[in-house]
Formats: sequence, structure tokens, C-alpha cells
Amino acid sequence: MGRIDIDGLTKEYRTPNGPIQAVESLDLQLEDGEFVVFVGPSGCGKSTTLRCIAGLETVTSGAIRFDGTAVTDEKPKDRDIAMVFQNYALYPHMTARENIAFGLKMSTDLSAAEIDDQVETAAEMMDIVDLLDDKPGDLSGGQQQRVALGRAVVRDPELFLMDEPLSNLDAKLRTQMRTELQQLQTELGVTTVYVTHDQTEAMTMGDRIVILNDGRLQQVGTPLECYHRPANQFVAGFIGSPPMNFLDVDADLEDGRLDHPDFTLPLSDSLADELDSTDLVLGIRPEHVSLTDTPETHPEPNRLIETDVTVTEPMGDITNVYLDVGGEAITVIVDGHVGVDPGGHLHMHVPASKMHLFDAESGRSIKHSDEPIDSSSLSEADSHVETA
Repeated sequence: MGRIDIDGLTKEYRTPNGPIQAVESLDLQLEDGEFVVFVGPSGCGKSTTLRCIAGLETVTSGAIRFDGTAVTDEKPKDRDIAMVFQNYALYPHMTARENIAFGLKMSTDLSAAEIDDQVETAAEMMDIVDLLDDKPGDLSGGQQQRVALGRAVVRDPELFLMDEPLSNLDAKLRTQMRTELQQLQTELGVTTVYVTHDQTEAMTMGDRIVILNDGRLQQVGTPLECYHRPANQFVAGFIGSPPMNFLDVDADLEDGRLDHPDFTLPLSDSLADELDSTDLVLGIRPEHVSLTDTPETHPEPNRLIETDVTVTEPMGDITNVYLDVGGEAITVIVDGHVGVDPGGHLHMHVPASKMHLFDAESGRSIKHSDEPIDSSSLSEADSHVETA
């Protein structure tokens, strides 16, 4: 079972105040062996979708198919899946060995010796052989996570479902486990659906990422596509850390420029011809802006914006610089060796090739970064777009 098809998936909850749609008309296809990450803010519907795929939630409408076979109404035990939860869900009175073996004892006719062999194999893969006789209370968070993963791996499922499995770990261990999970999934080649609210996890782990908001699909694509070519303003602001800066601007199509109360930026003739709206939002990623204190010698003085430095955050190799543009906060990333003092007056340069434009009313992307993306990593399915 490699491919998963989700057609028109809707999940509605009934409440005293009326129905709430947790997921609305979701269409999605997952290919065999893909590592797909569902990401979005709390309440966006990502965990609900995962639970519908697992059979832990009934579907209000729509269909879910595994390799062309409808499983919408099948029980979880009949779907050949393995789940890893945020809280690990280990039995505290059982040893690690017993926790890993539990699913096999309940769902297979394997002998005790065969089960033990499979547990040992999974434990070696997870590097927890020495911990098999320990109980969860004796293990660290990372060790408990490995036991939970071992319990999933030992079943040799057709589909892994992971619901924020790293959120309880500290930052260093979370980074380590991200790498281990990717290596494990590559080695096993099992289709994996991974849910997280952390866009860094989504960008670093997923073959493709599925971005949700308010129960609706916003964009499906490779991490680089969603970063460089966001479908709408929500995606642009959600993907990237620090997030993209936004400034409200008006397009003067006659004179070919973007107008803001505190600056103007030139528009190319070709871009001005493409615009079908003059009420726009200018998007600038913090890492795509440069700063100068000598505007008179800059090669593109017409693309400079006057700013005041309010706060600096030295991070070591980089420094986050917070600027004020007409009362609006802008974040810029500069090299950590560059000295920028709060209270200073600087000019920031906005390259035309890195500039994003969005329709102010719908949030639809009108112009994105010109950063090239390897077309071989994209597919027709990657290009799904929906306005926020």
C-alpha cells in the first residue's frame, strides 16, 4: 500500500453553538514511499486529518483510498498502519521489550521466538538494545521516543502516521531525532505522514509539505517551492524564520512604481503589465534584504528604503536587526560580524528579484521570488494552490 488518495475529505464536529468544520473538502494524493509533512497553526485541521486517515475519526463526507481500495469506513486495525503519538503512549508497567512486542502479540500469530527476533531487530535499528529490560519511567524522553518508534517499526506497516512525535523533546535532541527519523524512513521506504506545527521540521524533513489553515488546504509542494513560491500571503508568512515582512502598498501603473507613505519602489514594465490589482502587499524575506549607511554610493539608490534601527539580536553567525519603517516593524538578517547599533539610521535595499507581491484583498500571490527551483523536483500535484 504505497499510494494514498484523499478526495473531498470533510470532518465536521457538532457543538452546542453549531457545527464546526475541522477539515473542509481536502483533496490530496500521497505517493508510495513519500515523506509528507502536514504543517499549520494550532486548530488548522492537521491532526484531525491524520486521525481520519488512521480511522480514529469518522469522516463526515469524502473518501480515503489506500492503493485504490476504499478504507473510509474501515477500522484502524484493518488499515495496516502504525502510529507514533506526541505522548509516546507507552504502557508504564511494561518493559521496553514488552511495549515493542505488544502490537505483534495482539495482531499476529507469530510465535514468542519470532516476536522476540523482530523486537531485537527493531531495537538494534533504534539503538536501544541495552534498554529493552527497562520500563518507561527509567528512560529519558529521547529513549522513550525510540521505544515508541520501535513499536511502530516492528509491525512492518504499509503506512507510518506520526502526530508531533518530537514536540516533548528539548531542542538539541529534537534536531538529532529529526535526522534519525529521516534516515529511518529512507531505509524502510514506508509512506509516512508527519504532523507538526513547527515549520522548521516541515522544511527539513518533508519530501513535500501540506500547509493547512482553518481546515483548508493552502498549498502542497516541495519545501523550496513553498518557501520561494508561496501560493498566498498566509503561506509566505508561515514558512520561514523569522517570517516574511509585509508592507501595504499601492501600485501606480502609469508611472510604474509601488507607493508607500514612506517610500516608493520602481516596477518593471513587464510586471506592471501583469498586475490586475493596485491594492497590494509587498513581501520581503529578512534574509533577502541588505543594509547600507552610504546610500549615495549604492548601485540601486531607487530601491533603498530609509529605516531606523530599534533592536538587534546577535545570534552568533547572524544578527537579527529590527527596523522601523513608518511605524511598521521590519526584520532583517545580517552577518553576525556586521556591527549594527540600535538607534542608528540606515537604508535597506529591496532587490527586485527577491520581492513578493500579494493581492491585499484575497492574499493571492501575484509575484514571487525569481530564485530558480529544480523543475525535476516539482510535479503537477506540487502546484496545488488555494487562496487563503
